[in-house]
Parts: sequence; structure tokens; C-alpha cells
Amino acid sequence: MKKIVLAYSGGLDTSIILRWLQENYKAEVIAYTSDIGQIIDKKKIIKNARKLGVKKIIIEDLKNVFVKEYVFPMLRAHAVYEGVYLLGTSIARPLIAKRQIAIAKKFKAFAVSHGATGKGNDQVRFELGYAYFDQKIKTIAPWREWKLQSRADLIKYAKKNSIPIPKDKKGAPPFSVDDNIFHTSTEGKVLENPKNSAPEFIYQRTVSPQKAPNKSTKVKISFKNSDPVAVNGKKLSPEKLLNKLNILAGKNGVGRVDLVENRFIGIKSRGVYETPGGTLLYAAHRAIESVTLDKDTAHKKEKVMPEYAELVYNGYWFSKKRLKLQKIIDKKRSQVTGDIVLSLFKGNVTILSRRTKNKAYSMKKVSFEENKTFNKRKVESFIKFHSKQLNKA
Repeated sequence: MKKIVLAYSGGLDTSIILRWLQENYKAEVIAYTSDIGQIIDKKKIIKNARKLGVKKIIIEDLKNVFVKEYVFPMLRAHAVYEGVYLLGTSIARPLIAKRQIAIAKKFKAFAVSHGATGKGNDQVRFELGYAYFDQKIKTIAPWREWKLQSRADLIKYAKKNSIPIPKDKKGAPPFSVDDNIFHTSTEGKVLENPKNSAPEFIYQRTVSPQKAPNKSTKVKISFKNSDPVAVNGKKLSPEKLLNKLNILAGKNGVGRVDLVENRFIGIKSRGVYETPGGTLLYAAHRAIESVTLDKDTAHKKEKVMPEYAELVYNGYWFSKKRLKLQKIIDKKRSQVTGDIVLSLFKGNVTILSRRTKNKAYSMKKVSFEENKTFNKRKVESFIKFHSKQLNKA
């Protein structure tokens, strides 16, 4: 029997897709779930899939791989899309796509499938990932194929096929929520109109800054070779380190973003994103680089960052261009080692201390009390040279 590997979350949409694939392609569906730190009920996923006739259910724990090989390289680039978005959903899709293709090859499946909608970015990210690892495999995107046109159609189909319907998904369209160990995004319903304020109840991993503790929290993040390795002096695996920072930041209302972004396919969307631990890592990494990298290297990174971020956003994680930029970003990563102490207070992150054995920052040169190591007379000729450039620039 033909086989299809479906990226299966266990939720309503992918459960409907699971049944729809069996009916329309007369194929055996392999339900595949990547555990990348999202809220997950493995027993429920297995139960729902078996109830829908699935024999092969695969759930992989990829949290450490995801953080170490995808999140950390992206953080080294300080990648931020359109000045706000830390790319939490974008960075997760390439790994899922990679594993789907590997499983498809193992079980000789003729196709892979996903539950991304026809208006979103994820369909592009999934399918560019598929194409990178297997140009010939068939991709099935139900949202672009089926005749189900609305949420009401999906509810009707679910009832007909005895597929469990979450209470909040009856009637009005639900919030669209995507989460992993790095972030949570919430879209849809009242958020679709940008004039509406985001209701407090939609936030899942951060408390309101107004309700955060009235006392600041200090946290020390240690870096080695440009990657975080310890929190408050305790060495942790990538997964546990990010989880620890998520808790600390979330309790202090850090990591909320309400944004309108330009999707790759050409439409705008509004969403509320929470990236608590990632926000701390971003601030801390910029701080440690400020005292360890030379000016030319730091500025080169700043110039390539927007392009790097857009490549990740658009699904080009495996592209030669992104890999080329990663080499530029990581060129002097061995120099980026030290400790950063942050203060967290009611949604704000403040740098308290930067400590490193690196000699890029010279106390003698910057000190107002020490003038012997810096020739100030050279500054005059420096200024004269640049004054002549004013009419040339």
C-alpha cells in the first residue's frame, strides 16, 4: 500500500487531514510528530491517530537538536525579521521537514504532507525543506487541494468522521497557536484587526509586566565559543538552558511582542509572539560580543543580519546563501567567551555586567585617567581626512 508521512500535531486540523489523506489517496498514513518543546500530550496523539486508523506513529524528541543546531546558530546571527520578530516559528520548520523526508525514505513513502494553510509562510518553509532533501518526492498540501473552504466545513467533516472537536473550536474560528521551546505565536480571531488590543488571556508563557514581581531578578548567562553554556554558574544542556531562561523571563513579563509582519507570499498578518528565554539570549549575546569582537567583524555581522533573517523567514535555512552568511557570522566565534549579568524587571531587560578574558576592550585606551596608550594627535589628521570625504559621499 502507498505510504504518506504526515507532520501530525494531534490537533483538529491535522486529524482531519489524516482522515482526508486516507480517503482521497487510498494510502497508509504514517503520523509523524517532532517534539521540539511544544505543549504535547503524547498519549493523546497516539490515541487519536490509532482511532483514525493509523498503524505507524512516530514521536521524536528533538529539543536538544533544535536548540543546538537551529536556534543557537540563528542567535549568533542576532537574526530579527523586520526589526521585531525573533523567528520562532520560522526556525522550527526546516528541522521537521528534514526528519519527514528521512522517515519517508526509511519507509519508502511516495509523499509527505503538512497542515500549513494556503495563506501562510509555513507551506513554503516545509516544502523548500522537502525539496532540498528530495526533489522527486510528492508533496501533498491539503489546504491547497481540498474543497473544505471554512472552519464550519472542517467542523462538519470532523463530526461526520467522529474526530474530537476542542470546545474552543466550535462556532467561531480558533486562535491559531504554534509553539516550541523557543517561542509561542498566537494569531487569528480578534487579533486579525490591528486596531484591537490583544486580550491578556491569550498569553501562555509570560505574565503581564504589570503583575510581574516588584523586585528585579538577576541572571548570569555564560558563553563559550559564542553559544550559551551556563545559567547562574550551572552548566546546562541547550534544552535545559533555554527552558531555565524561559521560566525566569516569563515570570518577569519579558519576551512579549505584538507585531504586523509582511509574509513571504505577499500579505500582511498580525500576531502576538512570546519568546522569553530567546529575548534574554539575544540581549546577552549582543552584550558579550560588544566586548569581544573587533569593530570590523561586528559591523560586518550587522550588515548581513537582515538578509540572514529574511532567508530564515522565507524558508531558506538549507540554502547555500544562508550557509555562506553563517560562515561570516561565525568567523570569530571562538573569541566570544565570557559572562553577562542581566536584570529582569517588569518586562524590561537591563545589562548589569560584562566579563571576559578577551582583550578587545582596553581599559587603558578608554580610561579618562590614562592617555599614554592613545595618540590623540592622530585624531586631528583622522578628522581632516574624513572632512574631505563629505563632498564625495
